[in-house]
Parts: sequence; structure tokens; C-alpha cells
Amino acid sequence: MVESKDPGGFPPQIVKQYGVTKAISVAGPTEADLQRSLELDKFLVDSGLYESKDEAVKREEVLGQIDRIVKDWVKQLTRQRGYNDQMVEEANAVIFTFGSYRLGVHGPGADIDTLCVGPSYVNREDDFFGILHNILAETEEVTELQPVPDAHVPVMKFKFQGISIDLLYASISLLVVPEDLDISQGSVLYNIDEQTVRSLNGCRVADQILRLVPNVEHFRTTLRCLKFWAKRRGVYSNVTGFLGGVNWALLVARICQLYPNAVPSMLVPRFFRVYTQWRWPNPVMLCAIEEDEVGFPVWDPRKNPRDRTHHMPIITPAYPCMNSSYNVSTSTLRVMMEQFEFGKKVCEEIELNKSCWGSLFEPYNFFGKYKNYLQVDIIAADTDDLLSWKGWVESRLRQLTLKIERDTFGMLQCHPYPNEYVDTSKQHCAHCAFFMGLQRKQGVAFQEGQQFDIRATVDEFRQSVNMYMYWKPGMEIYVSHVRKKQIPLYVYPEGYKKPSVSERRHKKKQVGEDDTKPNKLEKQASLSPGRQKSPPSDDWGKTETCSSEGNLKRKDYESSLNPDRVEKRGRVSPSSEEPVSPTENACKQHDELKPDGTEKHVSPSGEKSVSPSVSGSVERPLKRKSSCDPDCSAKRACRSPSGEKSDGTEKHVSPSGEKSVSPSVSGSVERPLKRKSSSDPDLLAIQARLSPNEQECSVSPCEADCSSGGSSSGLGEMISLNGSMVGSAENDSQVAFADECGSTSR
Repeated sequence: MVESKDPGGFPPQIVKQYGVTKAISVAGPTEADLQRSLELDKFLVDSGLYESKDEAVKREEVLGQIDRIVKDWVKQLTRQRGYNDQMVEEANAVIFTFGSYRLGVHGPGADIDTLCVGPSYVNREDDFFGILHNILAETEEVTELQPVPDAHVPVMKFKFQGISIDLLYASISLLVVPEDLDISQGSVLYNIDEQTVRSLNGCRVADQILRLVPNVEHFRTTLRCLKFWAKRRGVYSNVTGFLGGVNWALLVARICQLYPNAVPSMLVPRFFRVYTQWRWPNPVMLCAIEEDEVGFPVWDPRKNPRDRTHHMPIITPAYPCMNSSYNVSTSTLRVMMEQFEFGKKVCEEIELNKSCWGSLFEPYNFFGKYKNYLQVDIIAADTDDLLSWKGWVESRLRQLTLKIERDTFGMLQCHPYPNEYVDTSKQHCAHCAFFMGLQRKQGVAFQEGQQFDIRATVDEFRQSVNMYMYWKPGMEIYVSHVRKKQIPLYVYPEGYKKPSVSERRHKKKQVGEDDTKPNKLEKQASLSPGRQKSPPSDDWGKTETCSSEGNLKRKDYESSLNPDRVEKRGRVSPSSEEPVSPTENACKQHDELKPDGTEKHVSPSGEKSVSPSVSGSVERPLKRKSSCDPDCSAKRACRSPSGEKSDGTEKHVSPSGEKSVSPSVSGSVERPLKRKSSSDPDLLAIQARLSPNEQECSVSPCEADCSSGGSSSGLGEMISLNGSMVGSAENDSQVAFADECGSTSR
């Protein structure tokens, strides 16, 4: 108990202390806080987070029918095992609820977490997963029956009249289970195994949470709000390595303890404010950890070395106290902290009336965040097989994240996304897919040519998936790499990719600039005779200006990104700007020599080949691209077999074979072409592939990458999968992978 001072001079109020520490603030809400709480309540209702009265009544009816089924099941087993009639009459089983339904924060369509407590002579392995499973399978109202006996907490999943049920079983050391059994008492833990303890713990934790919060209604509204936020931001999934329902409930309950008189509109911003500053792995606890004479292990990093490895401990309040968030990894903790920062900033704007509650719940743009992704496709023969196969693979995805972190020493960061996506075009089989964002660790210097070889990691993941004991023909999994531009369209709600905010701004800026530019006739009049303007590209992101002013601006911009970078130029003909399929080889040269209007090229093998030339092509600086970038083929630069003038300017060869300086825009200045030093290893490697009369030719960046086999100095780290290695650009934060990481099937 603590005292709160009254500014009016009245005797101090005695305030109850909740939790293991004193409250941070006991201040109540202002008029503005109350108004914002009303707005938050309205937003939650409008978002459809509350179930209807009809659905609530139906849930009660379903629970009543399940209760009758398990009671009849226990009586049947009691009679079969030779007990007398009185024992059969008294035989009983009791149904308890826990999770979101018990806490009162469930929404429409949510599942009901239920626990069946039975007598000591009814076991889990044979009776629950055997006899009761068969009874439910023969029940007409039951569909999608899926037993999971080997889970950390064994469970039987099914739908009863369309309502999802997760049914657990606990056999306690009593011959007769009373109808008014209080499972919060420690006596129910006598003479039971650890799996039974974990099954009982869900109900015991839910009851303790409701007892330890100052205001249950404020707790429920805040929890409902933050669960909705977590789902929208992609951080709601215990199996994937984020936080599940009980984790969010414990975090919110602790905030309620620290601000006992706050209303939901105050608790939500303080939630983000506290946990963005929380010093993990310090644990979040609602009460002190107590040990009991029963002797079950409790969370204690001083005694248990395994507990020291937990990244985000959130301790359950019921004995035996456990870490409910042991699945959290380094990568998922990093993602959650980023989202907490986002929530904090938006709530600050809401408190200043600069934003509304809707902005807090904006969906997370996962497919715009990273440049590289792993796509995990799960396939089965039918929907029933896919249900069990998907559950197994999803439970192993967290291990893939941990293995990648382990094998790359944390240098390759993973962001598993908990949402699943379905490709409806696959009619011949049942399908779903999960995605994982990938990036190298930020703020760490990488050595030239550093590699991440995760072939063994993928193989280990495939082996663990193949251990599924209920595998059937048709169950397959494919793991492949996709770049941002290759993300399948079925992941987008509208079926197509919307441009990002930056893309929309860039397009708007381009339109504004086009309005101020001279028209086509004026532009052509400014060109020297015989020179034509290149046709505009369909892709606004790939357009390049031909004026000397544009070239100077681009040069200044590129030099500001990388001052040490040596500039290379090549000639680009308009025909080479046509889009090329990403699957085509960017470095492949197979054009044949034409009698006129041709230019020679050098393929990676050193052979000469040619491509058509269009009169009036202009010199343009080229962006350095990775040799395996699909855009490289679309912007293939043509090398001229000419040298340089004595003053450093470039020469070109006309179709007739005469040498001339490339035409320039009136008023522009010829600039010398900067060349690499002869001691540059990349240039020497390129020149070694050229004939003596071609070594003085200007080399385009694309050709330099191709001729050097993709190992030029412009490449950053490389990642090897299944024997295929590709690299990413030096100034590009993307991580490059092989297109196919492997598949597993039997």
C-alpha cells in the first residue's frame, strides 16, 4: 500500500500496490483523456472487434454440448473399467475456458480455448486422443478434427457447429472430479506430470491475471486494442516467434498495474512508452516468483542456464511460473521493438490532436520493407492434408529463423511474417505460402566478397520438416528466393501491387517537371543536326535525361553517395532500352553481324558480337548494377571499338566507319571520360579478356560485371544456396540469393 498526496490538504489516500513495484503514476484521466477513450471505443466497435449477441449465445450452447459429450465419455470409460454403479453415477469431467474467451477479449470468429479435467484413471494418450477422438469424429456437428498429441501442450483442434475449439486434457489425482473444482488451488498439481501442469496453467494464468489488474474493464479494452494493433502490424503469432494472446495479456496487465487509475486512451500510449524503454531481457512479472513444495521447476536464470538465453521473458503469474515468450528470437525482438517505436510516435501525435486512432492501426507494408524474401510454399493433395501439413511446417519456421541467425552469427537478419497466403490459381492441389524478409545486419562493416553460405541451413530445415510422422503422398514444401519486384500478386488484397508513398511522390514530381520542360519541337530544335531524341521509357523509374545538365546532376548525386567510385560510361542505343524478361541472361550476347548499322560487343567469353545501332544514340552515364540484376539486360550498354581523343573526350564510329566525336546538345561541354588506373584489378581482369585492339575501348558497367564473372569490386556480400551464388550491389542494402533454395518431397 502506498500513499497519494492530495493537493487540497486532505489526509493522504491509501492506494493499493499492484505488482512487484509501486505505480509509476496514480493520476486519473482528464476530460481530453475521457473523450479520446470514447473515440477509441467507437473505433473498436466500428472495426468489428465485438461479437454479436447471437454469436455469444451460440458459443454458450456449443460449450454446453461439449461438456455433455466429455461427461458421457468419462462415464463410459468408468463402466468399461469395472467400477460399480455408484462410481459410474458419480464419474465426472469438467470443462474450463481460458485464453481470450476467459479474459473477455475475444472477437467474432475467434476460437475457444477449453480444458477438460478428468479423473486419474482416464489418461491422455489412449483415452483422450483415442476414444474421445473417435467419438468426436462420429459427431455430426464436428468438422476439421485435428489431433496434435506431440505439441508442447497436447491439443485436439476441431470446429463444432462452425466455432473453432482448442481442447486440452488434464488428468488430476482424484477418482471423482467435483463440479465446483477450483483449479487455482495448488492441490490440483499433486501427482501429475509436466504436460498436465502446462495444460492446467492456461486456466490458472487467466484467473490470476483478472485478479491482479486494478480495473478489469479498462484492462479488457486496452488488451482488445493492442491485440488488434499487433495483428495489423504483423507481430501477433507465438508459433512464429512473436507474441501470442497470453503474452499480450501479461504485458497489458503490467501497464495497468503501473497506471492503476488510467483509462484505455492513457494506457495505450503508456504501453508503447514503457516497452520501448524496457531493458530486455529483464523480465516482466505481475507478481513475485514463488516456489512450492510440489517441486516443479520455475523460471530462474540464476539456477537454470537455459533461462539465461531467453530474449524477452514474460513470466506467468501462476505456479509454476514460466516464461511464456520463450519462442522470441533476436530477429523477432528487433521487429517488435521497431513496431513499438512506431506505436509510440503515432500515440504522441494522437495526444497532440495531430492524428487519429485509425493511423495507429495502419497495416504493416511487409512487402515494401525488404528487397529480398524467402518464399515457403506448402502443398498437399487436399485441404484436410494441408491443414495438418501446414501446422507442422509453420511450427518449424521458427527453427529456420534461429538456424539462419546461428549459422551467419547474426549477420543475416530474418523477419518471418505470420500471415499465410493462398494462390487460388493452383486448382490441382491445396496450397498456402509464408514469406520471410531478409537483410544483412545494419551498421556492421562487411569485407569485400563476404559470403553467407546457408545451404546446410536449408538442408537441416528440410530434414526437420521430413520428420513429420503423419506425412502423406502429395505433401511437399518448396523454399525459394524472390526479390521485391517478383513478389506474387496473390499476396496483395486487391490482386495488384499499389505504388508506395515514395513512388507516388516521385511520379508526382516527374509530372510537375514535365510541365515546365519545353515541348517536343522546342526540344528537337535544341539538338544538333543528325541527332534524335531517344524514345521515352515506359518505366518512369528507368528514364534518364540526355542533357549535359542532367548528366552533371547525376554525376554529383552519384559522387555524393560514393565519392571513391570511379565513373564508367558506355553508349546506350534506344533499342537496348526495351524491357527484357527477368529470366533471360543479362550477359548473353547472340546477335549476328549485319552488313550495315552495327556495333560490336564483347561477350563474357571474349567473342565479338554485334547489335543494331540507331543513329542519334547518345552518351549516358550508367548506374552500376549487379551482374544478375534483371534490369541489367534491359540497360545493356554497347561498347564502341574506338579509343579516345588526345584531349580525353570519347570517340565513336559511325556506320560508315568514320571516327567522330559524339554529337552534344548545343551549349553542352565535352567532358573527359574518367578511366580507372591501369593497376585496378577489375580493369586488368576485363582487359585480359579483350583482344589487343579492343583493350582501349570504353567498357560499360554491365559488361564489366559480365566479363568478370559477377565478381567485380562493385559486389557486396554473396550468399550461396544449392551451389548458386549471386551478389548485391555495393551501395545496395539488399541481400542476394539463388532463385531456388530447394524443395522437399518424398
